[in-house]
Amino acid sequence: MRDSLALHLALFRRQRAQIARVVDGHTNAFRTYEARYRRRTSSYRRVLPLTDVHQRVRAADVVYVGDYHTLPLAQQTYLELAERALGAGRRVVLALECIEGRHQAALDAWNTGRLSERSLLARLGHGTQDTGFGPGGTVRTLLAFARRHRLEVVGIDRRAQGERSLALRDAYAAERIARVARAEDRPLVLVLVGQYHIAPCHLPAQVEQALGDIVRRGLVVYQNAEGVWWRLAREGHMGVAEAVELSDDAVCLLNASPVVCQQSFLDYLEAEAGDSPLLDRGATERFREMAALIGRLAGVPVVRALESVEVATVADGDVLARIQRRGRFTQAELSQLRRHILSRESSYIPRARTAYLASLSLNHAAEEAAHFVRHCAVGDAMEAPRSASEAFYARCMEEALGFFGSRLVNPRRTCLGLAEWAGRFGESRGVDRQIAAFVLAHKATEVEAPEEAVKLLPLRKDRLFHGVSHALGYLLGDRLYRAFDAGDVDKAAVRALFRDPFADARASYFTWAERLRD
Repeated sequence: MRDSLALHLALFRRQRAQIARVVDGHTNAFRTYEARYRRRTSSYRRVLPLTDVHQRVRAADVVYVGDYHTLPLAQQTYLELAERALGAGRRVVLALECIEGRHQAALDAWNTGRLSERSLLARLGHGTQDTGFGPGGTVRTLLAFARRHRLEVVGIDRRAQGERSLALRDAYAAERIARVARAEDRPLVLVLVGQYHIAPCHLPAQVEQALGDIVRRGLVVYQNAEGVWWRLAREGHMGVAEAVELSDDAVCLLNASPVVCQQSFLDYLEAEAGDSPLLDRGATERFREMAALIGRLAGVPVVRALESVEVATVADGDVLARIQRRGRFTQAELSQLRRHILSRESSYIPRARTAYLASLSLNHAAEEAAHFVRHCAVGDAMEAPRSASEAFYARCMEEALGFFGSRLVNPRRTCLGLAEWAGRFGESRGVDRQIAAFVLAHKATEVEAPEEAVKLLPLRKDRLFHGVSHALGYLLGDRLYRAFDAGDVDKAAVRALFRDPFADARASYFTWAERLRD
């Protein structure tokens, strides 16, 4: 197995375990439901051109498109299929799981202009001030498409709990889909629903039953089914295959790896105020825009350097090889980089002039853009050899500048305060509790006996070292931004800070901690 594929698979397994820890326990019915889906998507017959998929969509009557709810690309692909289908001249109906059927009257009122979009979204439970990672943005995008093309929209979801919830939701959705599909003009019904639902033995079978004697041709369109994706990757076809055929009435589109799908869900869980998702295809451009913005404020010329910086994302399976090609690293350093990638932390790697975005998040990209600006200002001093304690405080200062830069881009971003760290100390276990203890102890010592603080440092460069320096740096960066925003720290001071090589990082940290304390 290629090293890049092994890294991608290891990240997938780690993220899957993380998701399992935060998602409520699954019922036996869910596990059976999931197993049926996985059996249906474990292999494929042959690779298909994308044009073949569009032809099959136009020839079908009911098309079931699998959705990964937190991945914007999944909904974009659905709309691309719908746009292509419009060319056939048939009436097209959008059947959406993200809207409950009980809101159909409000949906119809909006469709005829009797209800505003704002009022509709309020009734659907989607506010206007979400982060961009949640369902609200998805619904707005789908509704905008429907309005632009004057398409009928049908809500197909219902609330249900317990062992039979999946079967009840499928039966309800099937009745609503069948009601539209049995019309005499034979419309093309495009269903967008969670991927597990579209296994032929689930929702499609329920729709067929609801239609009774009326025959309608169905087509299942999976997106990035894990079994198919990993098989193609092992066979060396990823990046080449756009779609595959699983059976006569089922195909699978391939536009994002399972790792990217998982990451979109984790981004949704971790999204902060004012944050928004970056599309992978636009991540480099957005990174450059933010670096230019931060560079102007910091008084650091970055335009020429931006031509050579590389932006790698979680979507890149060969990210470690790309980093290695751009800088000289020992095997020990490469192993450390691999561990860092598996830890799901973004980073800027000066030696490779590469920004690695573990999350397609505006905040993460802005933070690494600030680190890039910092590298443009001080060059090799950013990686200068240091004693253990100096390395700790240098990282605190780098993290402070990164967080400060991200708040320039997203002023609504927040970080954990001391009260939250106290809460974590009481609630956490293991390393997380140790990190909280070190953060609280260090902040107390800064005021009472700063000369003793060095005795409280975790000096071994492990998870504890990185966790504590990261937290202290964020706290300092947050205070720096608030002071700058209030006019208590001027632009000249910020520019000097970006250009400071931190020859005495401990002194720099305590000087700024004292200056910003009040």
